[in-house]
Amino acid sequence: MKPLIIGIAGGTGSGKSTVAKRIAEAMPGSVAFIDMDAYYRNFEHLTLDERRKVNWDHPDAFDLDLLVTHLDQLAARIPVEKPVYDFVRHLRSDETKTVPPSDVIVIDGILLFVDGRVRDRCDVKVFVDADADERLIRRIRRDMKARGRPLEEILDQYLTTVQPMHLQFVEPSKRYADLIVPRGGHNAVAIDLINATIRRRLQEQPA
Repeated sequence: MKPLIIGIAGGTGSGKSTVAKRIAEAMPGSVAFIDMDAYYRNFEHLTLDERRKVNWDHPDAFDLDLLVTHLDQLAARIPVEKPVYDFVRHLRSDETKTVPPSDVIVIDGILLFVDGRVRDRCDVKVFVDADADERLIRRIRRDMKARGRPLEEILDQYLTTVQPMHLQFVEPSKRYADLIVPRGGHNAVAIDLINATIRRRLQEQPA
């Protein structure tokens, strides 16, 4: 049976990871996770100060060719070596993480539906929506706690790249979604509907 690929998009801090986790918990069988953030290009030729100024919220910041290749391999039930990205140094780690083939593949990312090749490989496309203020607060908490970034740097990045790129790329990509989850990742009713849709798709898959 061909694996079912579920794409989860949405703005920064919208609750994509929460939705992905709840979908995985409700799925029978094995579930593989792919995070689009792992596929940032490796700008190792730049200094740390230069890497901090890269527009990480633009589609060009991602190695989409590698992402598409890995999705095709997983669809063919071939394991992949997913990159590991270091968000403190803004560099790809020397290590990789093995992702085994699974019945369900969940991939999340802010720009997941912007590239047509990635979008076409998703059997179910979910967009997680949340208010801009709530998303910003979540981003501040995450970047300060998990990535050790100062508040001033976080706000500067948000105003110069995150917010403009959200309006230019992320928000318009909502039109490609099959299902939209309002109010972020804690909308139990919407997540139940998504899980029901996925289970039905799995039952319809040819053996």
